[in-house]
Amino acid sequence: MSRIRNGIYIGIPMLLMTAIVILVFVPFDRNSSQDQIVQISTVELGKVVRSFSGEGIVEPQSEVLILSPASSIIKEILKEVGSHVNEREPIIILDPSPVQSQIENIQDQLEMKQNSLRKNKLNARSTKVDLDYNVQVKNLRIASLKSELADQEQLLEVGGISPAKFEKTKQELELAEKDLVMLTEKNSINLQQLEADEEGLRLQIEMQEKELAVKEEALSKMIIRAPSAGIILSLRGKVGEKVDNDRLLIEMSDLTNFKIQGKVDDDYSEQLKTGTRVYVGLDNEQLTGVVGTVNPVIRDRKIEFDVNLRESNHYKLRPNLNVSLDIVREERDSVLRINNGPAIGRGNEHKVFVLQNGNASEREITTGMRTEEYVEVIKGLTEGERVVLSDISSAEDLEELELEE
Repeated sequence: MSRIRNGIYIGIPMLLMTAIVILVFVPFDRNSSQDQIVQISTVELGKVVRSFSGEGIVEPQSEVLILSPASSIIKEILKEVGSHVNEREPIIILDPSPVQSQIENIQDQLEMKQNSLRKNKLNARSTKVDLDYNVQVKNLRIASLKSELADQEQLLEVGGISPAKFEKTKQELELAEKDLVMLTEKNSINLQQLEADEEGLRLQIEMQEKELAVKEEALSKMIIRAPSAGIILSLRGKVGEKVDNDRLLIEMSDLTNFKIQGKVDDDYSEQLKTGTRVYVGLDNEQLTGVVGTVNPVIRDRKIEFDVNLRESNHYKLRPNLNVSLDIVREERDSVLRINNGPAIGRGNEHKVFVLQNGNASEREITTGMRTEEYVEVIKGLTEGERVVLSDISSAEDLEELELEE
């Protein structure tokens, strides 16, 4: 019995060790595994991007500063700091009475100037009638003297009139013609003065009409509304306080456009440059942006930077939303690519199996840039061909294996 027990104690461990050796060192035949799945990839045109990862948070792209539209008194504050407001939603109400008084005063002045303009126009018409009449009188006087001088000239030839009287009439004609020239010049000056007076009144009216429009616009803004959706960051002033024109009243964020505040490890400080392309992962979508301002200060071994988005108003963007970032080191667009897999080893020259009409043929290919997801194909494959990604030693190994796209 003792020998039997000793044999059992020695035999069982030896059997176990033999089984372990068989399991570890004796390989199974791959063709005997019916459940092994072979992955394949279809050659396609696309981009291959080598990048490093970062993290980011969505922030409003800019802040909005709202100034007082006129000198007034704060009548009511409708929102608090930190409140979310929609576009055109009221925030502060100012007392409109000071602006209304200014508008009434300007309207009174405008009415007076418009009345003066009407009087000036009537005066100009009256003056022009008088001037025209005086010119006509002068012309008639000259015509009469010319006729009289012609008659006297005939009488002078026959001795019917003295030479002195003829000379006197001649001088009167010359004076009348000079008077007409002087009257014409004076009339022209008077008319120009009247036109200048009218133009001056028109300019004054236009200036006051513009001033009135500004005041009326200010009156319409006495209920201060949010120019866009946003969050109130600060309120300057309190109820009953007098505020001057253009005084800062409200600071708020603009929630119509956004940017990304990003972070990466300081190991990438040399590769993070302004203008570098960035891909932003947003749910199942990808947005494109570029690196803007890079903060030179390193905090907790992180570099902070801004990402300016091409679609800064994308409907999925929300404040404080966490997103993933892929900062591009190198990118090649519109190149042939396949998925990365075990069949693509080190180097750029590889032998792969290509599936055509149910058959597999071995082919040599040349690859370029490689990432964890894609490999650029430079030579040996064309778009649409199907390539085995699994590590297969021969075409016969594919016959009993299940293929997976």
